[in-house]
Amino acid sequence: MIFLWLLPGVFALALLGLAALRVLDARDDRAQWRRLAALQPVRPAVFDPQSVAGLPEPARRFLRFAIAPGAPLLTVAELHMGGEFSLGPPDRPVYQPMDARQILAAPEGFLWTLRLPNGVSGSDFGSPARGWTRFRIFGLFPVARLGGNADHTRAAFGRYVAEAVFWTPAALLPGPGVTWEAPGPDTARVTVTRGPLSQAVDIEVAPDGRPITVHFQRWSDANPERRYRLQPFGGVLSDFRDVQGFRVPFAVEAGSMFGTEAYFPFFRARIAEVRFPPPPAPRP
Repeated sequence: MIFLWLLPGVFALALLGLAALRVLDARDDRAQWRRLAALQPVRPAVFDPQSVAGLPEPARRFLRFAIAPGAPLLTVAELHMGGEFSLGPPDRPVYQPMDARQILAAPEGFLWTLRLPNGVSGSDFGSPARGWTRFRIFGLFPVARLGGNADHTRAAFGRYVAEAVFWTPAALLPGPGVTWEAPGPDTARVTVTRGPLSQAVDIEVAPDGRPITVHFQRWSDANPERRYRLQPFGGVLSDFRDVQGFRVPFAVEAGSMFGTEAYFPFFRARIAEVRFPPPPAPRP
């Protein structure tokens, strides 16, 4: 009987603990968003098409499509996206309308926050030093809490380097840690290195320079064995629009095993807004 009397108190303490964890997670999200936003160049250079004249032709074609002459070379983007996201397995996809926001500052990191109508919400964060995947249902009960290891960090690095092709091409201009090559006449390959992390991404380039597909070997455990290994990942880009001197896709479909019969496009994004914000004002 005494045990039964204690149950309400134990349940209340558990709820308080979950609520406190949610508050701490939200604080982490805000802190990382601010950190990444502060990486926006204060006095950015502007794009000179001649600056990429020495690159392989497909890379040159892509960068001149993606960045307008004279555009400020801003490397941090904020996005608001809708579309669909599937939490189900490839043989039983369960697509949900998504509402997501993201800040992208490759190669230093990204933060993606998500809300689904089934009550799932949370965030993905990656940087060269740390990362997490934290999702909960009804804003309280954890359904995924991953990260804090080298596998997660490597997988996240692949994601945000590839997404830089979509939305922050200025971050991929040649320089320290960024190299370009051409595996084929219409394929540009960018390799980004940050400390011990390195990721090569292939871009299929149309005659006008438009990126058609982006694909790469990603370190991932999205397989039946749930074991981390390199496997194909990629997607298709469309609906390009001009934003602050950049030409970026407003529709992206992506998923695991791209280019194979097992391809599963669990991510079907329709972008509501892309912006390249000014750097935050320094705090007094």
